[in-house]
Amino acid sequence: MHGWLVLDKPSGLTSTDAVARVKRAFNAAKAGHAGTLDPLANGVLPIALGEATKTVPYVVDGRKAYRFTVRWGAETDTDDVEGAVLATSDVRPSGEQVVQILPEFCGEIEQVPPRFSAIKVDGARAYDLAREGGDFELKARVVRVYRLEIVDMPDADHCIFDAECGKGTYVRALARDIGRRLGTLGHIEKLRRTRVGPFTENATISLDKLEELSHSAAGQEGLDAVLHSVETALDDIPALAISGDDAARLARGQAVLLRGRDAPVISGPVYATSRGHLVALGEVKRGELWPKRVFNLNG
Repeated sequence: MHGWLVLDKPSGLTSTDAVARVKRAFNAAKAGHAGTLDPLANGVLPIALGEATKTVPYVVDGRKAYRFTVRWGAETDTDDVEGAVLATSDVRPSGEQVVQILPEFCGEIEQVPPRFSAIKVDGARAYDLAREGGDFELKARVVRVYRLEIVDMPDADHCIFDAECGKGTYVRALARDIGRRLGTLGHIEKLRRTRVGPFTENATISLDKLEELSHSAAGQEGLDAVLHSVETALDDIPALAISGDDAARLARGQAVLLRGRDAPVISGPVYATSRGHLVALGEVKRGELWPKRVFNLNG
């Protein structure tokens, strides 16, 4: 069982627990997710099964899109609705005021991660230190926000945003910092992830439906039907078709010379296929393909 399952993670469930339930449904030997979602959040959680776990870094590094609701007037220790309130404000920004400052939060920006995050501090997770009341500071990091816009302002206390971000961006920190910039305070009340790399919410399946499918008469065939191919995670890198002999060399960890008049003039990461089957992830250097990850999709 190899491929990607795009789960619509429900609120109230950790990403680790979601992976465990998907792993049980597929009776998979290996499974891992591409990008943690907080328990509060719902939406797109891509889960790799079997040999697809070798492609997780390519999805984690992809762009992510979110729709989130900010509640003005309070800042919490977790930067979301589940935390303890640290401070309050009576200031409520207008829609025009919000629109005016959004360009400041687009492009490359410096962002201090939330104290309740998985960032490591002297070998310990920040969220563990925060729960223990530890005294520590997180350093600002450069992250990229590709798009940030207002979707709706249903009332004076709430604003709904759409955002598209690069790796390492914390939406909770965006909410916190936007609130401060507007002279008020803010925290996340609702958060939904709508895209991770090539996977969008249109491709998701709910946990309830998946578990129902795993116990249905469709059985293995039904589960196979909701899996996306391992190669789906590699949409952003070139594909290279090779011969059966060269595939065997890659499988042994040996480099392959890309020779002949029709040899591709490329360099950098590629994935190799033979007779339509994924063989390896590798890198082309000076006309040779060097394998980095070899796939055994029959095992």
